[in-house]
Amino acid sequence: MDIKLKARYEALSRVIKALSHPTRLLIVEELSRSRYCVCELTEMVGADTSTVSKHLSILKNAGLIKDHKVGASVYYELLTPCVLDFIGCIEDVIKETAEKQLEATGIVTV
Repeated sequence: MDIKLKARYEALSRVIKALSHPTRLLIVEELSRSRYCVCELTEMVGADTSTVSKHLSILKNAGLIKDHKVGASVYYELLTPCVLDFIGCIEDVIKETAEKQLEATGIVTV
């Protein structure tokens, strides 16, 4: 594999890894609806501020979200709404896999 191709796959991998946690997926979906401060996201996630901040840092370093300060609060927003298409594609894979498993057991789906 040449250097450019390897770098491309490493960059893709970083973004996919950033999305590979349930809490980060929740944060991405919530940020697709609106911008939120850390305190609001902490309440939604049900974790402490330092944990949520770590998740936000991972998403930011992957280039998925951005932050900006308003007074004493830091607000986050989704930079790349197209990532929701990727999540939708994964949901299609899950649905298709479940349907095939049901068919294999003889259970009919509607």
